[in-house]
Amino acid sequence: MVCSYSSLSGMCVGSSGMVESIHLECADSCRLREMGFLPGARLRLVRRAPLGDPIEVEIGGAHLALRHADAALIQVRITPDA
Repeated sequence: MVCSYSSLSGMCVGSSGMVESIHLECADSCRLREMGFLPGARLRLVRRAPLGDPIEVEIGGAHLALRHADAALIQVRITPDA
């Protein structure tokens, strides 16, 4: 199996993946971790706003909106949709 990596902002709507790393300042990174963005956490990109910002992500059973700039700093390993 070939693994594919992307930033969260670069994922296609409807695709799933696992959080690999977060490259944000400590305060923002800590807040995202509190919301469930931990290495190994499964997520799905649900939708993008009409102009592409923000994006809606499903993670840990919750739906969260993230700024495109923050999503660009979250590395994700793309996984096949089951």
